[in-house]
Amino acid sequence: MRVLQYPAFDQLEIRDLDVTPPKPDEVRLKVAACGICGSELESFKNHSPRRPPPLVMGHEFCGTVAELGADVRNVKQGARVVSNSLVPCGKCVRCTRGDTHLCATRQIFGMHRPGAFAEYVNVPARCLIPWPENLPAEAASLAEPLANGIHIVNLTKHYPAATVLVIGAGPIGLFTQQALQVLRGSKVHVADLSPERLAVAKKLGAAGVINSRAQDPAKVMQELTGGEGADLVIDAVGASVTKKTSLDALRPGGVTVWIGLHENTLTFDSYNVTLPEKQILGTYAATIEELAHALQLMASGQVDALTWVQRFPLEQGVEAFKRMVAAKGNDIKAVICP
Repeated sequence: MRVLQYPAFDQLEIRDLDVTPPKPDEVRLKVAACGICGSELESFKNHSPRRPPPLVMGHEFCGTVAELGADVRNVKQGARVVSNSLVPCGKCVRCTRGDTHLCATRQIFGMHRPGAFAEYVNVPARCLIPWPENLPAEAASLAEPLANGIHIVNLTKHYPAATVLVIGAGPIGLFTQQALQVLRGSKVHVADLSPERLAVAKKLGAAGVINSRAQDPAKVMQELTGGEGADLVIDAVGASVTKKTSLDALRPGGVTVWIGLHENTLTFDSYNVTLPEKQILGTYAATIEELAHALQLMASGQVDALTWVQRFPLEQGVEAFKRMVAAKGNDIKAVICP
């Protein structure tokens, strides 16, 4: 089968690999589409030890069941399905309390097991959910990043979210923006360095956009709220400067959620957390129930996962990957379609 392989640091290539038969609890999935995730771009750029080559990456995907493992009974051959991005054990204390995305021994496609930048990928049957008939493949494959936004909504559902700032108009930021607009009715302001990305955020319904090269997002939010700040701030970049900005833009008693993974360490004024009772939440991935919710929102037309996303055949996978690394102009999100 043809794959986009990451054979060594700084290298990507299209090559042929043997197809591996599915294990008894797995299916062999013929991949219809697989999104390129920002975490994969960061791993490639920064030689991350979390994704050491050689590797076939890809964890945002959908496809058609081509072969059943010997023990699979609840999935039919030919079924159109969407896969979870990770494989939880289902047995540890975290899984049994419902935090399957935080499983102590979770395996992530394209990290701990072969990913879906390929014609075929093997997937445990318990990780699959139905792919809605009216949803194009490139949208269905993006249920996972949208589910991250839904997970943020669920994490913060007990907190006010009338006025929100999303820092970063990449795919996670844009999906989180839409999830908050649809599920919380929030007025979402979006900050980014790219005018093209801000234009997309505005098209997707942002109440306002902030060019961070020209304006300080924290000052803008304070001006918009009579000096208070936003109820909720999402840092979808993860740089030390954006984490600091997320706290500065937040009102007393507000909540900031950190989902970006750009930088790991920072120093900040802890009094700016303690004295105004600001809260910081970390967030990671999503549950399979949130994945199903994401598909429902896209299938019903409430979330746009098509007009700002680019589609590439597998043979152009190297070009697609490198364009998303460069992130120029309207190169925001790419989906590889074998």
